[in-house]
Amino acid sequence: MRPLEGIRIVALEHAVAAPICTRHLADLGADVIKIERPGEGDFARAYDRFVHGQASFFVWLNRGKRSVTLDLKHPDAAKILDRLIGSADVVLQNLAPGAAARLGLSHADLAPRHPKLIVCDISGYGESGPFAQKKAYDLLIQAESGLISVTGTEDTPSRVGISAADIATGMYALSGILAALVRRGRSGEGANVKIAMLDALAEWMMYPMYRHAYGKSATPRSPTSHPLLAPYGAHQTMDGQVIFGLQNEREWVTFCAKVLERPEIATDPRFCNNTARREHRQELTGLIEDYFANMSSIDVVKKLDAAGIANGRLNEVGDVWDHVQLRERDRWREINTPAGPVRALLPPFTFTDVEAAMGDVPALGQHTDSVLSELGYAPSEIQALHAAGAV
Repeated sequence: MRPLEGIRIVALEHAVAAPICTRHLADLGADVIKIERPGEGDFARAYDRFVHGQASFFVWLNRGKRSVTLDLKHPDAAKILDRLIGSADVVLQNLAPGAAARLGLSHADLAPRHPKLIVCDISGYGESGPFAQKKAYDLLIQAESGLISVTGTEDTPSRVGISAADIATGMYALSGILAALVRRGRSGEGANVKIAMLDALAEWMMYPMYRHAYGKSATPRSPTSHPLLAPYGAHQTMDGQVIFGLQNEREWVTFCAKVLERPEIATDPRFCNNTARREHRQELTGLIEDYFANMSSIDVVKKLDAAGIANGRLNEVGDVWDHVQLRERDRWREINTPAGPVRALLPPFTFTDVEAAMGDVPALGQHTDSVLSELGYAPSEIQALHAAGAV
């Protein structure tokens, strides 16, 4: 039995933040019913055409869901949604600010009729305060949260290359929903879980904020090194570079003795503790790279491995697609999409007794009629709903 078998999620979602949450819920066995606009659907369906003519974001985030099209402004569609919510355990939405309340989908509206229902609301900036009505997209939240200020080169701040704000928000939504389900199992009570994108990334930014507030120090932008630890990051070799990192003084002593083969450097006043090494980072990097200058990257990695020093390769995306560790651990599966099969990674959480559901990616409205049938609509009624434009 998968952990969430028997749990139904109704998702009024688009883009990334809510869909990544519900994708994981579907992998865990939940019945996720994705509500989409007739004819258009989740606008992430049109982000790109990289996967057999389909959007890479949509294929990634929507496997295992059932797509139902509803025109939520149509009175008959509102009745369908109400009946569907009556069968649900969780309602999740990341609509525009105020849209859920206007549709009568707030927790205050739903809880009196559905006291066991869990309602999860995702917003950009929260539902109060001066930013409450502002639209929020990933790049904007990366900027507003300060994430961009600590990312990039010394001269140029940069957006994180993936949708960090959306992903963080979706994973906190997942955690909140799972916690609410656990509590409901004990108390029988529903809940209203609220996640703001700004809150999610502000949480991730706490140690730079602590450094600013109490250390009166800005976190430097260090593209391939660590702002607090040294040596930590990319170092040139004869034919490229290797990335390695030290976490403590014990590792520093080992590194000097077994990698650099110069144990006396461990007690050099410039490098004798992490603070000193950080202050003399440029000198330390030069010393290390002078030693690596006549060694291949493979040989450096062998020395680091032999000494027990953590290291990694600076992979391109294609290297990860073909990563030996993912292949040898059998992390890839094949799923179906409307345009043909694709590879998909198993989710990061692994149960030893059952595998993730890994369902198909739905076509727009693919499951509308079957879900309506489950809700008790007769074939003639379904036909009429199509004719009226409600679904």
